[in-house]
Amino acid sequence: MKYYAALVDLGCFSREDAVKLTGSTESANSMLYTYKKKGLIESIRRDMYVTISLETNQPIPSRYAVACRLSEGAYISHHSAFEYYGLANQVYHEVYVSAQIFFRTFDYDGVTYRRVKPRINMGVETKRDGVRITDTERTVLDGINDFERIAGLEELLRCMELVPYLNGEKLLSYLAEYKSGFLYQKAGFILEHYQKEFRLPDSFFDECRINIPQGKRYFYNGIRHDSSVLYKDWLLYAPKDLMRIIRKGEGYIE
Repeated sequence: MKYYAALVDLGCFSREDAVKLTGSTESANSMLYTYKKKGLIESIRRDMYVTISLETNQPIPSRYAVACRLSEGAYISHHSAFEYYGLANQVYHEVYVSAQIFFRTFDYDGVTYRRVKPRINMGVETKRDGVRITDTERTVLDGINDFERIAGLEELLRCMELVPYLNGEKLLSYLAEYKSGFLYQKAGFILEHYQKEFRLPDSFFDECRINIPQGKRYFYNGIRHDSSVLYKDWLLYAPKDLMRIIRKGEGYIE
């Protein structure tokens, strides 16, 4: 139990952390073996461990804290960020982790950890609990950009229903770093439905329109052509009534 208090403070730690704590590779290996055998720690993947609570026999760190230790600079994003903020319609048994350094998807304690390659570097905060996570504006844009492969459009819209406010200047700065005309197009189209709720000025949408590419596009690949209409302001074929998706829970094919 010599090192247990220090491991509690770490919560989630690597073999390298154990070597630093014990002073040598040999001592670290001995400590890891003994503590695992006693149920004081668990291995979550190769050379990564979590400390187990003596009171609950459950991992001490949250899934979000674990995710942020998976690689240098890793942070919570996409639907998992909505969940952390209490803005998710559903809580998934997976965590989306934005990380420059690749790691394979793996499962631990009923949770699947999935790496997402980040498109931009702005809009990441460190919370009081040490969790690194995208701010609300970045979370919304990541969600819009990737809804076809993460969470789906209906879940994205339901999450956005719970967002109280968005900063238009932040959104534009992140959009500029994204450098994606299609994202300007999709974001402007979706956020226009929430302009009043998010208190976004007309100038925000004017800037989005300036940056949309020439040529008409479909809002998402699976849209049914017979249920879409052309929004000329956005040069976008999209559902005639976007909000019907969350009123009726239909209209979008995954």
